[in-house]
Amino acid sequence: MPTDQPQPAFVLVRPQMGENIGAAARAMWNFTLDRMRIVAPRDGWPNEKAVVMASGAGRLLDEAQIYGTVPEALQDCTYVLATTARPRGLTKPVLSPERAMQVAAEKIAAGEKVAVLFGPERAGLENDEIARANAIISVPVNPDFASLNLGQCVLLVAYEWMRQVGEVTHDVTPLGKTDWATGLEIDALGDHFEERLEEAGFFFPEHKAESMKMNLRNLWSRMPLTQVDVRMLHGIMRQMVRWKERGE
Repeated sequence: MPTDQPQPAFVLVRPQMGENIGAAARAMWNFTLDRMRIVAPRDGWPNEKAVVMASGAGRLLDEAQIYGTVPEALQDCTYVLATTARPRGLTKPVLSPERAMQVAAEKIAAGEKVAVLFGPERAGLENDEIARANAIISVPVNPDFASLNLGQCVLLVAYEWMRQVGEVTHDVTPLGKTDWATGLEIDALGDHFEERLEEAGFFFPEHKAESMKMNLRNLWSRMPLTQVDVRMLHGIMRQMVRWKERGE
C-alpha cells in the first residue's frame, strides 16, 4: 500500500525503456515518494526490465497507475508542473526544481493535488502536454548538453521535494565511540603542553612567551577535538618526555 504521506504524483509520459522506469521508481523511493503514474509505456506493462532496475523499490511499480493519455493521468489534479529543458515559446512560469517543490509543498499543504510530468527519453514532452501544466520546471544544466536521463531528472526533483518536507542535515561529523572534548579537558591539555614546553625551553625569547602561549591556546580552540583526540595528545607528550629522559 502507498504511504499516507501527502506528496505529488510523478507522471512518466510515454517512457521508452523499462530500465528507466525502474530507475525512476528507485529514485522516488530514495526520497520517500511512492505515487507513480505511467502514461502509455512504449514496451507495455508490466515490464520485467523495470522490476530488475527498481531493485528494492519494486512496490512502486506494483502500485503504479497506468493511463492511456496525459489528460486521463491528470484528471484529479489541481496543479501540474512539467519538466522540460526549454519553455518552447509558451507563456508560463519557469521554476527551478527547488522553487517548484516549494510551490508543490505549499499547494499540497493547502489540500491541492499536484502532479509532475516527465517526458519520454528521446524528445521530452510535447507542446500540447506542456500546455496542460500550470508551470514549467527547468533544470540549470549545460546549454550545450541539456538532455537529462529520465531517472536522473526524477532523482533531482525528488531530492528537492525531500529538502522541502524532510529533515535534511547539511553538516554532520560522526563521532564513533567518543564524544567531543569539554572545555575543562581542553584546558587540561593546554596546561600539560605549556608545562612540558616550558621545561623544554620552547617559549623563547622570554618577551614573546606570553604571545606564544596565547597562540597555542588559540590553536586548541580552533581544533574540533574529541575526548579520544585529547587522550592521544596527552599520550604523545608523555611519551616524548619519557624518550627525552631515557636519552639523558
